This record gives sequence, structure tokens and C-alpha cells, in this order.
Amino acid sequence: MRNLKRVLLGVVILLLILAVLAFVLENQQSVSLLFLGWAGPQLPVSLIMVVALLIGMVIGPILGWFLGRTSRTSRKRLV
Repeated sequence: MRNLKRVLLGVVILLLILAVLAFVLENQQSVSLLFLGWAGPQLPVSLIMVVALLIGMVIGPILGWFLGRTSRTSRKRLV
């Protein structure tokens, strides 16, 4: 049973890697983002999307931890 879980996990990870690779290879056109008057350098769309995904994957758990921590402290004050 343990080996089956490892094989399934390996297949899922391999499929995820292949999907990201296909996305990167299909989105090679360069764009320049404009935000609040600041123009970024010409970068491929795929690079911008992957960086945004990674930043979200870091910020999301940090916000979840912070909000969970504040709700725990407020519950402790009520008791």
C-alpha cells in the first residue's frame, strides 16, 4: 500500500511538472508590465505568471498563519 501511494504521488508530481513545462513553452512572447507608472522589463508571460504563483504560494500561508494566530488570541481573551 505504501508503494502504491509513492507511485501515485510520483505520477501526480510528474504530471504537474509536465503541465508547468507545457505552459512555459507555449507562452514565450515577451511583455512589459506597467504598474503605477513603473514599467517593468520585457519578460516572457510564463515567467511573470510562475513568479506570481510562487509569490502567492509564499504569502498565502503566511497570511493564513497570521489570521489564525490573531483569532486564537481573541478566543483566549474571551475565556
